[in-house]
Amino acid sequence: MSGIRRVVITGFGLISPLGNSPEALWNALQQRRSGVVRLSSLPVDSLPIQCGGEARDFTGDIGDFGPLDKAKTRAIKRGRKLMCREIQMGVAAAQLALDHAGLSEDIRNPERTGVVFGSDYIMTTPFEFVDGIGACLNDDGTFDFDRWGVDGREKVDPLWLLKFLPNMPASHITIYNDLRGPNNSITLREASANLSLGEAYCTISRGSADAIVAGATGTRVHPLRTLHVILQEELAAPNGVAPEQLSRPFDAGRSGMVIGEGAGAIALEELETAQRRNATIYGEVVGYGSSTVMSRRGEPNCGLAVENAIRQSLATAKCAADSVGHVHAHGNSSLRQDAQEAQAIRRVFGDNTPPVTALKSYTGNLGAGAGVVEAICSIQCLNANQLAPVLNFETPDPECPIAVNQDWSTPAGDSFVNVNFSPQAQASAVLIKRFE
Repeated sequence: MSGIRRVVITGFGLISPLGNSPEALWNALQQRRSGVVRLSSLPVDSLPIQCGGEARDFTGDIGDFGPLDKAKTRAIKRGRKLMCREIQMGVAAAQLALDHAGLSEDIRNPERTGVVFGSDYIMTTPFEFVDGIGACLNDDGTFDFDRWGVDGREKVDPLWLLKFLPNMPASHITIYNDLRGPNNSITLREASANLSLGEAYCTISRGSADAIVAGATGTRVHPLRTLHVILQEELAAPNGVAPEQLSRPFDAGRSGMVIGEGAGAIALEELETAQRRNATIYGEVVGYGSSTVMSRRGEPNCGLAVENAIRQSLATAKCAADSVGHVHAHGNSSLRQDAQEAQAIRRVFGDNTPPVTALKSYTGNLGAGAGVVEAICSIQCLNANQLAPVLNFETPDPECPIAVNQDWSTPAGDSFVNVNFSPQAQASAVLIKRFE
């Protein structure tokens, strides 16, 4: 495949439970400080879970969107009315990535700069319909369905749906920054982040763009989405455990996933384009893979999907398994999914598996946004040549036969595979190298 253009990383931005900058994230990791706390945005007294990774430093204030000129400040201030929290986080992460990369309007070619952004299925909140429902109540407080069309519907903001459409992060980012290149939105839950990076990589490498902002945003901390998670997934049992100790990927004592929220974005550029403007290069995307494995009866096979995605990322990168410096695992702290993922990693890499880290031990599951924030973590580890330890890993689990990293003395190596997957066995992986 000679002639394919090289794709490098020139900037990144994030919104996370560990802060909203690469420096804040790195400092938290160095201090082994968890972002999992008692939730303040949900009525936890009526829920079976009380803790999660809230992005508490993100308020939606215009200052959270990074340095902006006056015109962009006005535009985003107006646009926030049409953004739910997830979309706001995604737009903020992208603006921070553009600033970190130095991809200002006077430098980038708008016709050759695009956006690929992932998300979860974005859910509305009950509060959008409160006024409409109130207008349809009878004197005894019962809801009258027959009155909705006349009395209730007109009380709902006619633009309410725009706050929750999954293509809106990419749309807002494109409009505010006048990015006229390729544009795409990906909605495959936790797999979305790496799929966005992979799509951006392919688009640039084949010559359809020179630069792309790729990212994803997601949440499990939400009035309705949290209820879905409680009903559908393995969640960590409090059992008197401190919040910061709940998320423990691959540990024998893990009891389930911890919910979280966040977003991440990475600026990707064609190598020569980046070099012409003397951009700082933080890494290079060299491979990608994806897989979905489901039986005819609808039973997901997460382990095989992860194995397929990792093998594809190695194949597209023309990279031998034994050259990978570390694996950034999905590491959801789920009993079943962690075991399936660990065994898949073992099948790919054999007895000498590279060291494995998992940012969800610090943040919980950020949904679609997790994968990009995790990639940013590992990019920083590559450049420091220190691998972040997995928080709360104390007792190895025989069902997870991998080399879980436990301290900062482990080198990060020259490359890593970033892995994410959904409970429906939609898996994705990207392979990123230190730039040479």
